[in-house]
Amino acid sequence: MPYDAAARGRVKRCLAALTAIPLLSGCVIAVDNKTSPASASAPISVPKTLQWLHGSGEAAVLSRQTYRQMTAYVLAADAGRRGGRPVDSVILADGATPDAPRWEPCGTKPAAVVLDMDETAILNTGANYDGARQGDPAYDPKRWDAWEKTGSAYVEPVPGAVEALAALRAAGVTPVFVSNRDSANAAGAVAALATAGLGPATHLQTLFLKGDVAPGSGKDARRRAVAARYCVLAMVGDQLGDFSDAFNARTLSVQGRRALAQAPGVAAKWGAGWFLLPNPVYGPGVAGTLDDLFPADKRWPGPSETH
Repeated sequence: MPYDAAARGRVKRCLAALTAIPLLSGCVIAVDNKTSPASASAPISVPKTLQWLHGSGEAAVLSRQTYRQMTAYVLAADAGRRGGRPVDSVILADGATPDAPRWEPCGTKPAAVVLDMDETAILNTGANYDGARQGDPAYDPKRWDAWEKTGSAYVEPVPGAVEALAALRAAGVTPVFVSNRDSANAAGAVAALATAGLGPATHLQTLFLKGDVAPGSGKDARRRAVAARYCVLAMVGDQLGDFSDAFNARTLSVQGRRALAQAPGVAAKWGAGWFLLPNPVYGPGVAGTLDDLFPADKRWPGPSETH
């Protein structure tokens, strides 16, 4: 590596002194730290999924586009309802499924939207940074629990969410969050939404967490609890389970789940009551082997090796 003339002189004097004095002290060679790659830390390789979610304009635009479409849809539906048009909730009734849907009736209940929290309303930027610097390890429930308790200052709003919720509240539509954060960590969830500019949220009123209504991570019971009080005009999520627990059935294959999401009974709901945001980082949608993903008749063998 190149040094300046003064540095070369110091190197020569120190080398000469080292041959004559076995224990030399105070001989310091100053070099530009930019010229010593061995001492520099290797850059952390960030997973492509996090690069896309946190860094791409594409992810930001898709999120803004979805929130803008959702807001326009809800405001139009609410205006029609106020004008006397009957409207059903977009929450599936008890016992209904995406391939056999029935909807909770609205009646005269006040209007609301139901949103998931993580990677739907907020980006868990601090937690995703923590995972990236560790080399993208497997999900650790203890570490996530600590994040729920202490990470509220390290979140950001999903692009478009702040403006959308402000417009809905101004029109008298209540945002209600249904999250699989733990009920014991409600204070952290409320604080995270406030940090992101998406509050206020009140636990058990406009924020429902895992364990609040029924045991387990299924959200259907919590959604129905919201529908009992509100006319839910739209739902927003980053995974299919944010719309129906049926999408998370363990018996579903990768392609079976994909097909159920496009079942005739709910196909028309996407973009018209159900609004899905991009999340390539985690969840049951991030799954599948070669055999799961690529039909046998679509497996291109590549260019011929013969000339």
